[in-house]
Amino acid sequence: MALLQISEPGMSAAPHQHKLAVGIDLGTTNSLVATVRSGMSTVLQDEHGHALLPSVVRYLSSNEVIVGHDAQAQQSIDPVNTIVSVKRFMGRSLKDIADRAHIPYKFVDVSTEHDSRMLQIDTRAGLKSPVEISAEILKALKVRAEKALGGELTGAVITVPAYFDDAQRQATKDAARLAGLHVLRLLNEPTSAAVAYGLDNAAEGIYVIYDLGGGTFDISILRLSKGVFEVLATNGDSALGGDDFDHRIYCWVLDKVREDAKSFTPLNEEDTRLLLTKARQAKEWLTDNFEAQITCKLSNGAFVDVTLSAPQFVELTQTLVIKTLAPTRKAMRDAGLALADIKGVVLVGGATRMPHIRHAVQEFFGQEPLTNLDPDKVVVLGAAIQANVLAGNRSDDDLLLLDVTPLSLGLETMGGLVEKVIPRNSTLPVARAQDFTTFKDGQTAMSIHVLQGERELVSDCRSLAKFELRGIPPMAAGAARIRVTFQVDADGLLSVSAREQTSGIEAHIVVKPSYGLTEDEITHMLQSSFGAAEADKQARALREAIVDAEQLIEAVSVALTKDGDSLLSNEEKQTILANIETLKSLCHTKDCHAIHQATETLNHATEAFAARRMDASVKSALAGKNVENLEL
Repeated sequence: MALLQISEPGMSAAPHQHKLAVGIDLGTTNSLVATVRSGMSTVLQDEHGHALLPSVVRYLSSNEVIVGHDAQAQQSIDPVNTIVSVKRFMGRSLKDIADRAHIPYKFVDVSTEHDSRMLQIDTRAGLKSPVEISAEILKALKVRAEKALGGELTGAVITVPAYFDDAQRQATKDAARLAGLHVLRLLNEPTSAAVAYGLDNAAEGIYVIYDLGGGTFDISILRLSKGVFEVLATNGDSALGGDDFDHRIYCWVLDKVREDAKSFTPLNEEDTRLLLTKARQAKEWLTDNFEAQITCKLSNGAFVDVTLSAPQFVELTQTLVIKTLAPTRKAMRDAGLALADIKGVVLVGGATRMPHIRHAVQEFFGQEPLTNLDPDKVVVLGAAIQANVLAGNRSDDDLLLLDVTPLSLGLETMGGLVEKVIPRNSTLPVARAQDFTTFKDGQTAMSIHVLQGERELVSDCRSLAKFELRGIPPMAAGAARIRVTFQVDADGLLSVSAREQTSGIEAHIVVKPSYGLTEDEITHMLQSSFGAAEADKQARALREAIVDAEQLIEAVSVALTKDGDSLLSNEEKQTILANIETLKSLCHTKDCHAIHQATETLNHATEAFAARRMDASVKSALAGKNVENLEL
């Protein structure tokens, strides 16, 4: 039934004016923009009828840049100034890009000795960061949307891989700001896909979103129930995608050319980009065909003419397919689910069109994956639905998105230990507080060290930020109460505050790292947390034993200095001092049991001394007073 929009006579604006909001899928290979029209999520096309915008940016001069299909057509002619797959560099420093042999760009290291910065790429337009390059893609999508909708955008929901860390998310928001876009929310790609699939199919139950894009892989498990999209667990690999399959073909072609040529000249940037482009085309051709012909002429005169069969392609890339299954198993384990609990598996991302990917997913879950929605478009369709809701437009669909944080967040405590405040797979947004105290008498400041990771020791986790809480009133060790609060917003961005409860002294920091975690670090954090659980338990026990021993040594040493000569015989004092030296020496070993024993021995040796100090303290407090003068 059509609805009539009615306003009072003389009113210039409609009472329920529709706000122009869009969803944007900023992809590694292609990007898209969509909006909700007449209650339906629709992908917006350019003037030529293209829905996909290749995520390719070419710098022609200092003030002239082209984006999309025109830039993609010239990537082999001008590879140094034509940037592809820039999403893989977002929030990354130069040292995070380990294998740069096949990347034709001129990277510039702008890091200092003590501070790593996001990498820069030298182009004819000057140094460009991944944020600036991504902003050009977002500008092109913004222009397309405003032209199609006939007005200025209120805001946008931009999707990011679920496994994007804090730096990568912040870089995405910065790119949007450079493009003149107001970000309503950063939305995890698998969650966005689940929204589109769930609403389109009226689906309920537990679904797995298997998202293999051009540069990233995510696996998310969601419970769909009457408009509630609850993420139960997420995992993935932010450096695994279709580009890696292209690279395997590229290396295979290179080996073939070397075998056939008597002498081989190393490839220049143009030839490298040309072969990578041919590799991508061959990969796509093999989706529906048994063989792909790879033919081109290199600048050194060499002629490439090789045939890649589908079985050969499967063999070349099988390890990459297997690499997606390890995070899948971990996500299932974190969610506490069996394969029988999964109602459906939704494939997302252009790379999931590869037949051996679909076969692997079907074999793992024991059911045919769901492909009734275009894997290239399903993410942006869900983002458009969420943007429409956040912009305040009326919707027939009441949505509640409950996303999660992919890695645990915590802070450093005495002994180099990590106290986890927000565990991984906590529902977002989330705020959790924990009370801590001082270690020494009279301590007036505390250093807060924020960490991310799954291990027990600081040295095994990633440092995110440090700040200090100063002005703590001097008290006895353990008397102060410092409440540290972690807050992660709906975009997955973290802020931390610390407050001393009695004085109200407070410090706060918004965590904005200059670059984020490498994939190896993320993978290592999770793998080592499962594989080294027993070692971590022992290491934590050792550190706790050492901290307890050091606290006892300090307390006894202070008491000896103050009352040792008056309350102890020389023999008793020497016995205690000997026990202190024994305990000190054991603190440098890794014998947890021996440290515990020595701590107990020192405790036992000081029992009589502690009792005498208590008696003396009580006697001093009661001296010169009668019962009537005592305050109860």
